[in-house]
Amino acid sequence: MVTRRALLAAMAAGWARPVLGAGAPRIAAIDWAMAETAMALGHPPQALAELVAFRRVAPLPPPGSTADLGLRGAPNLEALSLSAPGLILSSSYYAFAEPQLARIAPVFSRALYVPGEPPLPKVTELLAELAAALGIPEAAAPVLASAEAEFAALAGRVQDRRPCLLLEIGDARHVRIFGHDSLYGGALEKLGLENPWAEGTRFAFYAPVPIERLAAFPEARLILIGEVPPQAQRALDRGALWNGLLPVRRGNVRRLPGINAFGGLPSALRFARELVAALETT
Repeated sequence: MVTRRALLAAMAAGWARPVLGAGAPRIAAIDWAMAETAMALGHPPQALAELVAFRRVAPLPPPGSTADLGLRGAPNLEALSLSAPGLILSSSYYAFAEPQLARIAPVFSRALYVPGEPPLPKVTELLAELAAALGIPEAAAPVLASAEAEFAALAGRVQDRRPCLLLEIGDARHVRIFGHDSLYGGALEKLGLENPWAEGTRFAFYAPVPIERLAAFPEARLILIGEVPPQAQRALDRGALWNGLLPVRRGNVRRLPGINAFGGLPSALRFARELVAALETT
């Protein structure tokens, strides 16, 4: 929570303001995928919602001078106003707040995560759209070219083409499984790897899925994304159900750090890097 006292202290100290290119507005970001994209274009937001949590999963570190706007679903409008944005970056997730945001500055918003639709093409197209909105259309092409080259290089490093089941552990008996309409699923396809989860999802992932259903994927590698709750990890370590799974018995389990599941192209690239590095370990 951003308090009024903290806001006034920040104003007294003076927030550092990066020097932007000619015509590029100061920006504030409510949506994290938008924030990542702006950072990739070389114009990080001066203010960002849920800044502390963002830093934990961000593929690119925000500047130390970035102001915190509070919750994404209920941004602190005073903090937002004090950050003096010329443009506010949002998404369809926060359409309910757009009338309030628009009273402070113009809002740039896109529907990036839509159930049943792959998000990676959308966040890729966002590069050019946001670059144009920022008045720096020339910035998008080199970022996109670099991303495509890195995806190709990472795909070339993959030796074992077995399917990868992408999941998060919720508790000792349930997981969330990420489908083809997830950012992770799109990055997996860029690497030339198969996601064996063919069922639909409710919003990028399907949950809760009982752990026993993982037995239907004996040849897949289990890719665990993010931290496993300590209590769940202890239960898994001694649980017959988990340890009886063929991929677990064969050592075909890989762990990745927490990655923004609803991020932009930078998060898709980070997932690809982390996955390839994990697959290269024995």
